[in-house]
Amino acid sequence: MFSPVPVSRDRALGISERLSALTTLSSSLEYLHQRKQLDPGGLNDWAIMKKSPESANFVVRRLSNAVAHKHVTLGLHAARAAVSVGLLMPGNGRWRGAGSLFLGGTTCLLSARHRYGTDGSDQVATLVQGATGLARLSTSDRTKDAFLWYVALQANLSYAASGWVKLVGERWRDASALPGVMRTRTYGSESVYRLTQRHPRSSKYIQHGVLAMECLFPLVYLAGGRLTRPFLASAVGFHVTNGFVMGLGRFMTAFPSMHPMVAYTTAPASHPAVAGRDDRAVRAAAVLLAAGVALGAAVAVQRRGTVLEGWPTSRKFVTRHGNELMYESGGVELSDEPVLVFSAGLASTSEHFSWITERFVNETQHAVVSYARAGYAGSRRRTGAPYDLTESVDDLEDLVRGVVPAHRKVVLVGHSLGGELIRRASARLGDRVAGLVYLDPAHPAELQRSERQSNGAKDLRQTISHASLYLRLGTGVLMSRPDWLDRLPKGYRDRVFAQYTDARLWTAGKREWEAVEKEFRVFDGHIDPIAAPGLIIAAQQTVDQDPEQLLLYNELSRAHQGHGEHGGIKVVEGSDHDSLLTNAPHAHRAADLITEFLGSVPRTGAPAGDDRKTDPATNPAKEPATDVATDLEGTDR
Repeated sequence: MFSPVPVSRDRALGISERLSALTTLSSSLEYLHQRKQLDPGGLNDWAIMKKSPESANFVVRRLSNAVAHKHVTLGLHAARAAVSVGLLMPGNGRWRGAGSLFLGGTTCLLSARHRYGTDGSDQVATLVQGATGLARLSTSDRTKDAFLWYVALQANLSYAASGWVKLVGERWRDASALPGVMRTRTYGSESVYRLTQRHPRSSKYIQHGVLAMECLFPLVYLAGGRLTRPFLASAVGFHVTNGFVMGLGRFMTAFPSMHPMVAYTTAPASHPAVAGRDDRAVRAAAVLLAAGVALGAAVAVQRRGTVLEGWPTSRKFVTRHGNELMYESGGVELSDEPVLVFSAGLASTSEHFSWITERFVNETQHAVVSYARAGYAGSRRRTGAPYDLTESVDDLEDLVRGVVPAHRKVVLVGHSLGGELIRRASARLGDRVAGLVYLDPAHPAELQRSERQSNGAKDLRQTISHASLYLRLGTGVLMSRPDWLDRLPKGYRDRVFAQYTDARLWTAGKREWEAVEKEFRVFDGHIDPIAAPGLIIAAQQTVDQDPEQLLLYNELSRAHQGHGEHGGIKVVEGSDHDSLLTNAPHAHRAADLITEFLGSVPRTGAPAGDDRKTDPATNPAKEPATDVATDLEGTDR
């Protein structure tokens, strides 16, 4: 049990390529059996699949088109099955390398064609087939060892990364993951689920055992390979169980196909079975890892600098809490029209409003102010007091009083959480507020009354917490670019992406979400009357998917002065919570609705009794306030 596994180089290659061939054979036989799914209306109908993200690349689409015809696809699967059977036969000839490369290459070629049906087992098989194929074709033992080390290190990375990701999540720690999966229709098993309920302690031990196996898998390289057998046996047992219980049959051969390489590389160099093994790949991998870490750190520093620097026209304002808010402004300087002040949502950016703010700056007489809350973008949270939403409301109130000229009223515009903040701030600002515009806003009763919102709260908390943790570890360089980002105006995209890959945004979002949950869970259900007209612009998907949200919006609308005469509730067709801002047509529709609303709100008249603007004892700004339009007059921003 506690001794190295004596596997030679050729034997490791042979076992691995046969196990991966079994994976491909199973896959192709499944596709041949389910060939009706290739027909029009099937799961893998090419008329639909060619519109998938995998086919967005021109080269991938052209290659996929070449094999998309049903008879060509089925012919490739038949050839793959035949080659797989051939690789199961005895022998160590170099032709086996060409066979493995054919299997791996055709898996890649067909991946866009078969968006449904492929899984992690196919990715592992392709990795192993690429390495074993190239190793077979090589005449150098050093090259072969390099490929074997590559697969072995990938195996360690696969298990360890999977384990540590599970460990961060609550479900694996509190042992609710296994019964949760077993309850699903796709991967579940009713009998196993009932066992987890009858024997919760055993279920917990099993789940924690899986965590230990995966997180600690790299320990196979300690103690001269004495831990290799226990770890590999545990891993094989895990995959076989998944195969029978969850229906993931190919996992039983795909992941174990990496194990022979692990066994070969963990044996002591002095063992006769691995005599002459070249271990320089480990040092090369360490150098590459160090270079990757250095690159990631450099990119993180560069992005952090971009985030903190802000725009060339950005300015700072210091609130009563000592927080430094970065804001931008623009629009017509000499006007009595209300100034629009934009407050972003949780874990969002002020640039999300760019389609709307650009519209008002360039096409109307209204000035605009958009800002980042403390902790976001270049805004700094200086206070050491525990955070609650009142702090952000205080900051917003101070910003309005400090940067908007006293003779001009404001219209507060808030998206998501920003909607709740502007509602609270309006009570402080009194007659300075000409109106409020809510863009798919949060409602303080939503976590109590909306089952959908309540159920999603825990997942959102975990997502934000995980993102904050991983980005603090410097993994921002690995973060993929979200699709919605490229729907923003071009000049804003890179700066928004820099913010999303920086831990500060997610840390601030985590802090705010904890406060939101705490306050919304105990909300008494009463919204005080609001002495200003209000417009609620809802995303169609929000109200369609959650009717309770529409009821909440109705209650919020009725709390406003002039309900039934001004504002009300408008729905932007086809939009969701985010695309309401990031999709140009949806955002422009929202801008049109705001413009119509502004036509019904008071335009002139200095707010009564507001002398805090000029009183140095009450104005918290460190610099004299100026007209909001002067910062950006004549610029693209």
